Amino acid sequence: MEGRKDLAMRNQRSFSLEFKRQVVEELLSGESRPAQLCRRHNISASLLYHWKRQYSGGKFNNEPTSETALKDRVDKLERLVGRLTLEKEFLKKGLQNSLSQASRNGKSSDGGGSSSAVSGRGVGL
Repeated sequence: MEGRKDLAMRNQRSFSLEFKRQVVEELLSGESRPAQLCRRHNISASLLYHWKRQYSGGKFNNEPTSETALKDRVDKLERLVGRLTLEKEFLKKGLQNSLSQASRNGKSSDGGGSSSAVSGRGVGL
């Protein structure tokens, strides 16, 4: 079984960024159809479309497309919203726990009667 793994690793090809960019740009220009490119360069269609997604993301020393840049931005913002939501829930539970601990210990959480002082000032006006 170890021999098979070594054999498979030797057959893996490596393509330069320039070659990948050239193939994808030919695909995007419409000069050749995907099947023609795959036959000509002896690559699979899935590899060609994988390169196309990478090209859209700017992985081949090219400018990323605006659609991909916006999608990346949305993904980052969604992760941020998720993290902030978790932090908010964590802090909310911590506050609830501290308030319940204070009420069990007989401590008041109203700040020493400040609400009565505020209402008293309004009466004298």
